[in-house]
Amino acid sequence: MPKIIFQPSNTTVEYEAGALAYQNEGKAESILDIALNYGIDLRHSCGGICACITCHVIVKNGDDCLSPMEKDEEDRLYRTSNLSLHSRLACRAVVLSKAARSEVTVEVPDSSMERNRA
Repeated sequence: MPKIIFQPSNTTVEYEAGALAYQNEGKAESILDIALNYGIDLRHSCGGICACITCHVIVKNGDDCLSPMEKDEEDRLYRTSNLSLHSRLACRAVVLSKAARSEVTVEVPDSSMERNRA
């Protein structure tokens, strides 16, 4: 079962791969889709279509358990002020269930938390 740990809330989510209800925002089983399924505080102004950078997260662990970055995501990420080598857009980063146990830890920066919306 894939497992995602969301920081700084320290919320851990485990789910059965392929059985998650798609929330119609971002790619299916993306970090955003998983966050929406479990009520995790993650801003996504464009509705998960990779048209903004509000769902920016920093992968602390488990880069190899995520889908490869595509060109549209890479182009958008260059616009974020706190870009790192481990930055991803939650709407595009799909958790892969290639291994018996995929584990990913992501940090949700303050700018990506819903409560900071104006």
